[in-house]
Amino acid sequence: MNKKHIAILGSTGSIGTQALEVIIEHRDLFQIEVLTARSNANLLIEQALVHKPTTVVITEENQYAYVKDALAPKGIQVLGGSKALLEVVQQPKIDMVLTALVGFAGLTPTVAAIEAGKHIALANKETLVVAGEWIIDLAKKHQVNILPVDSEHAAIFQCLVGEPRNRIEKIYLTASGGPFRGRNKEFLTSVTKADALKHPNWVMGQKITIDSASLMNKGLEVIEAKWLFDLSVDQIDVIVHPQSIVHSLVQFQDGSLKAQLGLPDMKLPIQYALTYPDRLPNRFERFDFLAHPQFSFERPDMETFANLALAYQALTAGGNMPCVLNAANEIVVAAFLNDEIGFTEMSVIIGETMQLIPFVKTPTLSDYLAIDQDARNITRQLVTKKKKVYQIEK
Repeated sequence: MNKKHIAILGSTGSIGTQALEVIIEHRDLFQIEVLTARSNANLLIEQALVHKPTTVVITEENQYAYVKDALAPKGIQVLGGSKALLEVVQQPKIDMVLTALVGFAGLTPTVAAIEAGKHIALANKETLVVAGEWIIDLAKKHQVNILPVDSEHAAIFQCLVGEPRNRIEKIYLTASGGPFRGRNKEFLTSVTKADALKHPNWVMGQKITIDSASLMNKGLEVIEAKWLFDLSVDQIDVIVHPQSIVHSLVQFQDGSLKAQLGLPDMKLPIQYALTYPDRLPNRFERFDFLAHPQFSFERPDMETFANLALAYQALTAGGNMPCVLNAANEIVVAAFLNDEIGFTEMSVIIGETMQLIPFVKTPTLSDYLAIDQDARNITRQLVTKKKKVYQIEK
């Protein structure tokens, strides 16, 4: 494997920090060129001193001087502001960009990286949720590979290696079910953010953990899978698998099923995306069948966990609806984490926002940017109305 020069967008988050753990075990195969963070200046500085990138970016501009004072004397270029992300991904030395930013913020830097001909290790699922068809066409135009980092999509990708001539009949994206699996709507009305942040299997950032609890994360993954693997809506099923060992399955036209199994550890799909098509040795814990003698599977409850149904609805509608869904979800998750609305109100507000935004069949990139802002503004207004009622009831 030739040495790869890597940019990590969002190096201080859950995916970014685990990616650096993978990379440090294979120092001879990787060179970090760029590290970026939103506001965690101290960790960014610490990472930069260890990995010695050419450039770091801190997008919170009030942290810029602090980071620059720490790193500029070490010969590391320091840039500030979100626009700097669009510049750094175009550096000539970079071979691959790991997009580990959270939410809609990952879209434009990913676009800039693709336009610069950089291969993408995609952990920012929202990029394909918001503008999947547009992004896939852009990647084809620039002959860029998009390698999925989500454990479920990485599993599907691995199952398809060596199968280019064989038609997919269906894929199954597995879901743990989150901390509230089997609970009813009445129970969900009183859950707290502390309850929702207790994921049974995975250690993740706050936003994705709440999305997992509401099954919105699985809904976003359904939309992402449609574009990654060129599938129709009825070819994508979700199945709840509480053990989180089977990371997803592919069913081919002859009825055969292929699955990828492993312990719930994001470092494995991260390593595979960074090293594809090679599989490198590692010291990750190995799966033991005798320690996990039973697997179980069940249908998701899309009536109780309405976010998954809303995601399918947005994907079926197409156009700008997945963009609206994503924008509304980002606002309601932040509101829930700020104790402004209850858990079940997230789905209600997302559904109302989707009804209020006019449908656009074939959005451009500028349309997506405008639609995202419009959806956020409407969702904030709805949150404000619900907040008053929620705080009175609370």
